[in-house]
Amino acid sequence: MSVIYILLSISIIVAVLFFVAFIVAVRSGQFDDGYTPSVRMLFEDELVKEQTKTTNKKPKKTN
Repeated sequence: MSVIYILLSISIIVAVLFFVAFIVAVRSGQFDDGYTPSVRMLFEDELVKEQTKTTNKKPKKTN
């Protein structure tokens, strides 16, 4: 029965340590913007293609 108390106390200590680490990470700003970088990766190629299309267009010659 004493082993259960020891394991329970160790698991509570580990849980508190993980909770403190999570709070420190949130306060330091680690989880501020998780959406924009993942979306930027998907649309970056389209922006580059559009820019090259507009820069590669030659003006039409009028006679």
